[in-house]
Amino acid sequence: MENVKVVSYGIGVIGQKLATHLLEKEGVEIVGAIDINPKIVGKDLGEVMGMKRLGVKISSDVDAVLEETKPDIVAHTTMSYLKQTYTQFEGVLKHGVNVVSTCEELSYPYATPEGKVYAEKLDKVAKKGKATILGTGVNPGFVMDTLPITLTGVCQKVDDIYIARQMDAATRRIPFQTKIGAGLTVDEFNRKIASHEITGHVGLEQSIQMIADALGWELDKIEVEKPQPVVLKKDVASEAIKVPKGNNAGSMQMAYGIVKGKKLITMDFKAYIGAPEEFDSVTIKGVPPINEKISPCTHGDYATIAITANMIPHVINSEPGFKTMIDLPVPHATPKHMRKYIK
Repeated sequence: MENVKVVSYGIGVIGQKLATHLLEKEGVEIVGAIDINPKIVGKDLGEVMGMKRLGVKISSDVDAVLEETKPDIVAHTTMSYLKQTYTQFEGVLKHGVNVVSTCEELSYPYATPEGKVYAEKLDKVAKKGKATILGTGVNPGFVMDTLPITLTGVCQKVDDIYIARQMDAATRRIPFQTKIGAGLTVDEFNRKIASHEITGHVGLEQSIQMIADALGWELDKIEVEKPQPVVLKKDVASEAIKVPKGNNAGSMQMAYGIVKGKKLITMDFKAYIGAPEEFDSVTIKGVPPINEKISPCTHGDYATIAITANMIPHVINSEPGFKTMIDLPVPHATPKHMRKYIK
């Protein structure tokens, strides 16, 4: 049976882990690799990942890779924002190649006016190339949007939804710990958040709008509070970062989908070194009420890699255009030969 041909676009930490996972699956073949890092361009993908040579050279020439390899799909893992990634997506779609990406804003661009413009442009380019593009991941992409939406499927009535995610950042990769400002003083954290040197979590706005649109709720507004520092009364540490008592251990952030002053959707996100418990929870007030809790929380790296890989057949099977997680079938594991899931 023919393998699904994949090009890996972005050979950073997540890109390498995703490529490793794909290589372990039956029915997948990585035929190309794209990155702009001069330290790895020209090297064999396998060697960069600490494996045996794969015969796949990392290249910065997107057009050449796609023309030579003729892949079924590009697995894209570069940056979080559409203003950074739009030209990357356009460059793939014009070749008529499908895309599945971990770009957070791509998960549901309709949350912002600028995002809507990007979504419309991507939809047009994708349809012209007869390709499909999807943004997914653990969050946004699943635990704070697709999962709550799915849980409402057993509700006759939904009054409001409260979604919480709490992670011990010590269990996550170092770039994530840095992204949430772990180890900084409170003043340093606030200054770097203000200057956008660090971002905290990206995607709450997108997750709220996805839920609202799925349920047909017309929100008056979405409020996303500024990330706040998490300060503990004891020293904590990960393998890489020490956090003295009084310094910032991570970040916490609240966001709301509001109609007539009522918070119909609440997002409560906390990620910090030393969190006493890890969990994902969805509380739906309605008929019947739903109280779901995953403990410990869904591990971000493993889950992002898994859902990106598992959505490959759905993307390939889809009609051309820009798609979101609520446009495609319910995600599921793909333990068999991947080609078996493709129509």
